[in-house]
Amino acid sequence: MALDTDSSPAEPGSPSDVPFDSALSERYLVYALSTITARSLPDVRDGLKPVHRRLLWAMRLLRLDPAQGYKKCARVVGDVIGKYHPHGDASVYDAMVRLAQTFSLRYPLVDGQGNFGNIDGDNAAAYRYTEARLTQVAIDLMEGLDENSVDFRPTYNGEDEEPELFPGLFPNLLANGAAGIAVGMATNIPPHNAAELIDAAVALIDNPHADVLQHVKGPDFPTGGIVVDPPAVIAEAYATGRGSFRVRSRWHQEDQGRGTWVAVITEIPYGVQKGKLIEAIAALINDKKLPILADVRDESAEDIRIVLEPRARTVDPQTLMDSLFRLSDLEVRFSLNLNVLDRNRTPRVMGLGEALAAWVDHQFVVLRRRTEHRLAKIADRLELVAGYIIAFLNLDRVIEIIRTEDEPKPVMMAEFQLTDRQAEAILNMRLRSLRKLEEMELKREQADLEKEKAELELLLGSEARQRTRMKRDLGKIRERYGPETDLGRRRTLIEEAAPAREIPLEAMIEREPITVILSKRGWIRAMKGHIEPGQLADLKFKEGDEAFLTFPAQTTDKLLLAADNGRFYTLAADKLPGGRGFGEPVRLMIDLEGDRAIVSLMPAGAAEKLLVAASDGRGFVVKAEDVIAETRKGKQVMTPRAGAHLRVVRPIAPEDDMVAAIGDNRKLLVFPLAEVAELARGQGVQLQRFRDGGLSDVRTFRLADGLSWTMGGESGRTRTETDLSPWRTARGAAGRMPPQGFPRDNRF
Repeated sequence: MALDTDSSPAEPGSPSDVPFDSALSERYLVYALSTITARSLPDVRDGLKPVHRRLLWAMRLLRLDPAQGYKKCARVVGDVIGKYHPHGDASVYDAMVRLAQTFSLRYPLVDGQGNFGNIDGDNAAAYRYTEARLTQVAIDLMEGLDENSVDFRPTYNGEDEEPELFPGLFPNLLANGAAGIAVGMATNIPPHNAAELIDAAVALIDNPHADVLQHVKGPDFPTGGIVVDPPAVIAEAYATGRGSFRVRSRWHQEDQGRGTWVAVITEIPYGVQKGKLIEAIAALINDKKLPILADVRDESAEDIRIVLEPRARTVDPQTLMDSLFRLSDLEVRFSLNLNVLDRNRTPRVMGLGEALAAWVDHQFVVLRRRTEHRLAKIADRLELVAGYIIAFLNLDRVIEIIRTEDEPKPVMMAEFQLTDRQAEAILNMRLRSLRKLEEMELKREQADLEKEKAELELLLGSEARQRTRMKRDLGKIRERYGPETDLGRRRTLIEEAAPAREIPLEAMIEREPITVILSKRGWIRAMKGHIEPGQLADLKFKEGDEAFLTFPAQTTDKLLLAADNGRFYTLAADKLPGGRGFGEPVRLMIDLEGDRAIVSLMPAGAAEKLLVAASDGRGFVVKAEDVIAETRKGKQVMTPRAGAHLRVVRPIAPEDDMVAAIGDNRKLLVFPLAEVAELARGQGVQLQRFRDGGLSDVRTFRLADGLSWTMGGESGRTRTETDLSPWRTARGAAGRMPPQGFPRDNRF
């Protein structure tokens, strides 16, 4: 980077060498300030950004009053970008569309005719198809523009003038809110109820330290809804100007007869597009993330009506809605960032009371400027009226001067001590004004003007009178936007509610008994009801396949599947295929390698702890909650040594205090359960040692009850050995031959 060492000034338009970083920072600073002050942040005094102000000003000059007809939006946009706002027509039209949307603005400033978009998120029609005019709210906001109440500035090309801000008594910043992203800062202000804001403003006039929250309860969104935050949270947000509000949909339950019901949504949170909201709820149903919801229907016409149909009549309505509040945009957080431009055009974050006080101060400035403007108008008129009265008192002489003098104006000024304006006005009088009645009307007008002048001078000289006048004017505006009017009634309910409960998936599933059946080839299914052991023989399997594991469960259960590589997988019982066919391969539900065998399948709630053991005799105790996997890939719990594999997974009963292990070499070993380490994952400790072969089976039991096993044959008898002293030893021993009658397959 070269530095300019030549001190002579460069010619305009000629290149110069400057450090790149300083050139970049200077230019970016200009851009940032322009974005902040002239594009993205609203003024605290009228709540408008320049594009909105210019739109309304252009419509006012086009005489698009509420009593007049509509005009094409293309005409308005053309005037705005041609005279005041040299930006793209699309951005200007988008701003105009938002001013007309009843679901975007609490008090719309533009009355649109045609397609201006909808709450579903559809765009407005092109500006050649739509028409618009101003609303009464916009008229109130611009009231006083012709009375020198605000400053005007030249437009960008210097051909016209535009107001720097609007003077009206409508509290637009807080009533309609604002949103914008500038450079390094942003603003997001919710809409409020105008009548509440005016009440708070009146309180501030009487007491600058008044608590505005006595009147402003919270946001008042055009789409209604419910603000469910506690009063303390709302107060904190308004005090600092930063925070957020939880906005929840309004709903009610409708009975459909025979015990069935549906939930009907009638109001949705502000800023949420209804079409996308319904798509998101439908996705929850399709993805089975909300099993207790069966269907969602949009029955909206002019009013919103979203119907939610539960899966069964036994579903709890509040549980359903709490789930939807957590999983969808039926409840959202609306951020508050009350960042505005103050009267010095400086961006800063204000509290609610401070912003309202700044608006009230501006209204007093407007009141004084309008009063001064009216006094100047009265002085001008009194000057002319005084001249007219002199003319009437000396009518014959005035007529004679006009008829005889070549230049009557200076003669009249000298003879009657008239000013230039008075003499010019007399000369421009019509003959029909020379009636006797006109003289009486002039004297009456002079008296009225003198009286009004005296009152206005008293108003300017007394702050108390100004406060009284301001409260009276605000009272008139409040009548138009009072809570008894359709436009002014509060739409958003402020009602504290607890955060939506996190409903476990099990609570959303209808609890039903099932029997889980797993075949040796890994096909799984779930039969409805708990099947008796004698009925299991009637189950059908694919050719060459047979039952491997069967057990009763509930549809709300989580099932733990253990593979011989020590990895555990979790299955949802309600997602299992039905029992009419052969089921489905369990490998379609989890990422289980094809060469891996299934060791165990059981409900996750079968026991709090599990005993896992590998074929080399190593094992440990693990909590059941630690083996639950959240993904298809499962969770690696046991890491068998080379050449070994997971052999046994057994639930541990709470009263169990001993472990019995038997190897392929038919050696039995009994030792205390306390000697087995409790781990979350790993290889474990040596439960039993072997010279040849490995571990065949292991289980836990209660020493006082003895060790039991099932006898062979069809009798199904169980034998119990209570004296286990010959086999009791420390963990890791080899063991000795089992009692007489122990099963030949070495399995308990």
